[in-house]
Amino acid sequence: MEDKIGRLIILIMCCSILKGAVSQVYSVGDENGWSSEVDYGSWSEKYNFTVGDVLEFTYNKGQHNVFEVTESTYRTCDASSGVLAKYESGDDKVELTESKKYWFICNVNGHCLGGMRFGVDVKAGNTSSTNLDPTPSANSGNAFDTWSLGLCIFAFQFLLRLFC
Repeated sequence: MEDKIGRLIILIMCCSILKGAVSQVYSVGDENGWSSEVDYGSWSEKYNFTVGDVLEFTYNKGQHNVFEVTESTYRTCDASSGVLAKYESGDDKVELTESKKYWFICNVNGHCLGGMRFGVDVKAGNTSSTNLDPTPSANSGNAFDTWSLGLCIFAFQFLLRLFC
């Protein structure tokens, strides 16, 4: 009996780890995408970003771009230095790989100073929180979250039958 309880505890821990490892995909600007018509400061404050999350920038190729930059470059909108990465495909996915502050700008003339810039503070991982996070947009990975929870429940039931 103790062996079965031990296996059950290990199974529950594995499912918890799986659920915590799920990342979110955030469509930058929600349904408006990466354009000059969005307040990106307000947009970025709606969400809690964690390592492994992905920012998806959608825009018309050639009309905009995305530069990941240093804080100094972000503040001045001068991309002559401090550029960490450049994205110009029109459908750019940027994985947030470490816990730090990320800074993004559009380097098309006048766009950064016009508001096409924002920063996100990325936390170490998915942790339980008492604050009520706003619901991410439709493109923010909720379907994947639901799918992974369903997979976890299925795996739990399968392993429960196998080991108990």
